[in-house]
Amino acid sequence: MVAAVVVDHGRVLACRRAPGRAAAGRWEFPGGKIEPHETAEQALRREVREELGIEVLDARPFTCDDTPVDGRVIRLVCFHVRLAAAPPTVSTDHDALAWLGPDDLDSVDWATPDLPAVAKLRETTW
Repeated sequence: MVAAVVVDHGRVLACRRAPGRAAAGRWEFPGGKIEPHETAEQALRREVREELGIEVLDARPFTCDDTPVDGRVIRLVCFHVRLAAAPPTVSTDHDALAWLGPDDLDSVDWATPDLPAVAKLRETTW
């Protein structure tokens, strides 16, 4: 799994999982599965394009963590990204988007695999 940590004007993009999806109602960074023929960065670029309709301008590794969830381990590779266009306002996979400042990170219920990246955000200047 890959995810995009998108920071714009001192706020990070959080996306709420839509009803009917695993972890519905919980917040995450946009992203998804790595297909067998893709690198993590290729998957990130594809997922951001599919979910947010925006191209990734630049992607830098941010975190890579293995998190136990419901009896399995999910590896989430997060990239700090810059987008090639204006910040998104809608997503094909989420029912809400929010831009959270450093003091707002704990105001949403994050999906378990995203928690290590959220913890790192608390420790970094952005």
